[in-house]
Amino acid sequence: MRGSGVRVSSGPLMKIIKYGKLIRDKIPEIIKKDNAIPKISILNQKRFKEELKNKIFEEAAELKTAKNKDEIINELSDISEILLTIAKTEKINWKKVEQKRKMKLRERGGFKKKIFLNEVRL
Repeated sequence: MRGSGVRVSSGPLMKIIKYGKLIRDKIPEIIKKDNAIPKISILNQKRFKEELKNKIFEEAAELKTAKNKDEIINELSDISEILLTIAKTEKINWKKVEQKRKMKLRERGGFKKKIFLNEVRL
């Protein structure tokens, strides 16, 4: 599991890796299957919403460093899951997000032309 801000320390008995981040629901079981001990907490709704937004930045950074199509697909799937979870948490119907996306596409265009804005002179 890649993670930004990961701290590793070791004591006399075991190595401890500190993550301090939101994880998928089945990760604790996966960690246990690897004979490791996860220390977790359950977030309240306010903190959960904050951590979902933090998770977007984490996954976007991983997408930025993805080196091949499989890694890109993996990171896009993570980002997609987070976006859907944020919408559900905020009680936003995904159809509304799609409607807004299509409206912006009509009004502002997409990214097909690969336009990069260098500056605007006033």
